[in-house]
Amino acid sequence: MAIERAREYLRQFGVADRIREFEVSSATVELAAKAVGVEGKRIAKTLSFWVHERPVLIVTAGDAKIDNAKYKAKFGVKAKMLAFEEVEPAIGHGVGGVCPFGVKEGILVYLDVSLRRFETVFPACGSDNSAIELDMEELERYSGAKEWVDVCKGWQE
Repeated sequence: MAIERAREYLRQFGVADRIREFEVSSATVELAAKAVGVEGKRIAKTLSFWVHERPVLIVTAGDAKIDNAKYKAKFGVKAKMLAFEEVEPAIGHGVGGVCPFGVKEGILVYLDVSLRRFETVFPACGSDNSAIELDMEELERYSGAKEWVDVCKGWQE
């Protein structure tokens, strides 16, 4: 199960016990915000894209949307999300539970600057009813992020 993969991965950092599992779905930003009890923008959603035939993950704030021009300027290709049925085989987590923890080998993770305005955020942990609260330093470290990027719009206050 993907949540067990995420839990095992986070165990190396001593934070696996901080994973929260809910009785209700947290598969969307709105559902996760309700389950956690925070504003949707503090949900760290993990989006999966194809970049030159390789899957990558971009973690963004819940209220951010991919800006196609910024994305293309950064990655050199048009933004193309993985199809629903491609996500789990390529990433290791299914839609609704995609997170940057315990993903398949070689998956690059990027963190969008839209997250930096928060003290803590809540990414999923491999299932559609889980989350963990992390500060930016923890998110960067535990996700193994390659770098911070600025590829989103709609979140600036």
